[in-house]
Amino acid sequence: MIVQRGAVVLLLASLLAGCSSDKAQLSPAKLVNFVPSAKFEVRWEQSVGKMGNGVLQPAVTQDSVLAANSSGIIQRFDKSSGKRLWRIDSHALISGGVGAADGLVLVGGQKGDVAAFEESNGQLRWKSKVSSEVLSAPKLVDGVVVVRTGDGRIAGLDSQSGKRLWLYERATPALVARSNAGVTIRNGIVYAGFAAGKMAAIGLHNGVIVWESSVSQPRGNTELERVSDITSLPIIDDSQVCAVAFQGRLACFDAEQGGSLWTRDLSSDKGLTMSRKYLFLSDTDGGVLALDKVSGSSYWKNEQLSLRKTTAPLALADYLLVADFEGYLHVLNRDDGRFMARFKTDGSAIRSAPVVSDDGFVVQTEDGSLYSLAIHSK
Repeated sequence: MIVQRGAVVLLLASLLAGCSSDKAQLSPAKLVNFVPSAKFEVRWEQSVGKMGNGVLQPAVTQDSVLAANSSGIIQRFDKSSGKRLWRIDSHALISGGVGAADGLVLVGGQKGDVAAFEESNGQLRWKSKVSSEVLSAPKLVDGVVVVRTGDGRIAGLDSQSGKRLWLYERATPALVARSNAGVTIRNGIVYAGFAAGKMAAIGLHNGVIVWESSVSQPRGNTELERVSDITSLPIIDDSQVCAVAFQGRLACFDAEQGGSLWTRDLSSDKGLTMSRKYLFLSDTDGGVLALDKVSGSSYWKNEQLSLRKTTAPLALADYLLVADFEGYLHVLNRDDGRFMARFKTDGSAIRSAPVVSDDGFVVQTEDGSLYSLAIHSK
């Protein structure tokens, strides 16, 4: 979704159509047949309620899987068996969640509410207020809860009390893409992508800018064409941090200093993951790519999921996992991109990448089915 401050709201699909009139006439790719070389194991399944218009995803801790729905219900399940351990009503319309760490379960609401609950029993620890709607899961690291809001601000809250410790804000263009991207935190630094292709590294404990770099520069003749926002999470390993802009570029930087390592013209509104020598991403058209994370050169591209609203990838052991708008999970060979397995959930869209859970993963659908699954070779 594209938001023009104080004026009009346009669907992201309209922007995509404006980029290519031919592309707008195409239909989502039909799924191809293949001989499976891997299989899914369903460990358990639960129902958690519909996620509404948001992008909610489960959180995994040492013993639990936590999930929420847009009506405000949060549930905790035993990670191994799927048995429900508690169910609470947060009394908020949840639009950002779920985050979990250090014994706390965190959600954000449509009216800027942030709430922390005890993982052990679901009791409320604290509630706080931020500047606007929370569109992504709050993150808790080293006693600081980092919350990103729909107006582009990032707040650091004390994990014990919910009191605001700092606020990071920046000017935004008149026209921006509505983003469910949160933040990535590593080694005391908060990494976040912003409108107009900017990425910033911010101190976790003080909210002070460490460095800022440009992933992409706006291009085009109209305001819609010039939208080049980072609408997905930055990814980071020991030395580099990478981000990709919608209608823009993919760029990697030195994680400590922010110096540019390499760039490449690519567009994605879903996001990236890094594993071993690879950088994987789903592009704006739904294609899945594998690049060399050191140079950005291509290894392979699978275009057989075109226009299926492919999620960001999850690298899991020797597999690469993506999901789509019809609730299918697709396993690709990480070395060459060929299909290895497919699994259909409840038929509703999967909007965010699956989440690692021990040697498997959990995934939540738009209609509220929560699955715990694993992948095995045949």
